[in-house]
Amino acid sequence: MKVLVTGSGGREHALAWKLAQSERISEVLVAPGNAGTAREPGVRNVPLEADENARLVAFAITEDVELVVPGPEAPLVAGLVDQMERAGIPCFGPTAAAARLEGSKVFSKEVLDAAGAPTADYREFTGLEAALRHVEERPAPMVVKADGLAAGKGVIVAETHEQAHVALKDMLEEDAFGDAGRRVLVEDFLEGEEASFIALVDGEHVLPLASSQDHKARDDGDRGPNTGGMGAYSPAPVLDRDVEARVMNEIMHPVVRAMRDNGTPFRGVLYAGLMISPDGAPRVLEFNVRFGDPECQPLMMRLQTDLLDLIEATRAGRLDQVQPKWDPRTAMGVVMASSGYPGSYAKGHSIASLDTADNSFVKVFHAGTAMKDDEVVTAGGRVLCVTALGDSPTAARERAYDAVSDISFEGAFHRSDIGTRALEHLRD
Repeated sequence: MKVLVTGSGGREHALAWKLAQSERISEVLVAPGNAGTAREPGVRNVPLEADENARLVAFAITEDVELVVPGPEAPLVAGLVDQMERAGIPCFGPTAAAARLEGSKVFSKEVLDAAGAPTADYREFTGLEAALRHVEERPAPMVVKADGLAAGKGVIVAETHEQAHVALKDMLEEDAFGDAGRRVLVEDFLEGEEASFIALVDGEHVLPLASSQDHKARDDGDRGPNTGGMGAYSPAPVLDRDVEARVMNEIMHPVVRAMRDNGTPFRGVLYAGLMISPDGAPRVLEFNVRFGDPECQPLMMRLQTDLLDLIEATRAGRLDQVQPKWDPRTAMGVVMASSGYPGSYAKGHSIASLDTADNSFVKVFHAGTAMKDDEVVTAGGRVLCVTALGDSPTAARERAYDAVSDISFEGAFHRSDIGTRALEHLRD
């Protein structure tokens, strides 16, 4: 069978790489893909953008695609699953109505409230003056969020009231995020350790995947602006068995029931971004309705079950009958980014020593790359996610950073402390 993956990032490279390993898949098409997917056996890039829903449907019909696996969130929120299914093409993900869990932070909070699931206290605003008055009544730090999709840039942790004022003015007065920022949330700041809880959901059953943890801040020590993610590892020691049980019982099952009762059953990948307090209590920071990036890369490195089997079980409503197998080793991914990211950055720089970095323990997943005159060049802010397996977090970390040191391109930078929290848990 032919499978179409939509998107161009490291997540999509990892998904295409894993799907191409299935004996039942003859070819994986990626729209539009990147230089990494262009070089994978059994994978072919197609010149369509991930948000061209109508053209993707027409292409899937013409190519006799039997399954579509969307990567990014925006096409899901815009109804890609609905459009594919109406055309008779199986598509893995939530409907537009269910994708509002990520598409609208206000909707997400309403579902959390209906489910009785733990999250930060919040207020929503459409007017600047009321929002500013509320901020003055709240202690700093606090979090200001654009309601809609803002490419990972719509969440501002305001350390002071002045920073909150600037964020609110940018969204509600300066139109910094367009329609996405016309409604905002002001949330209490939650303290603890962040973790990513990613599960498959078939409308009724919840199947948790291996635990993982992302590093959102650009700079070492979790400083600097938020990004799409500067690295990730799996498993995440903070999500031990007791915490996982609480997440399932207090968050995932109640939210899935609330979505079903609301007439918007959720099917696909449900990703809860969590804050774990020192006593192990989980609270929801946000929901995503697709695999995380870069969490997907370590997860696919560890997944030993055919991904196609898991997707088909999700679509068929039988997740209670499957159990994925995972490599017991740690997988750790370090993102190599372009200077200036998450702001403006240059493109077109050649990338050296890519082929020497890949081996049986290391996989270099491409994100912002392209082919130019048979050479791989930079084409995005996050360029690569260098992911390694090791018998321990220490071993995986050393292998990943050794491979990073072999690769070079002009303006390259990366965090040097990916995985530090996993090592701290081991020491504790």
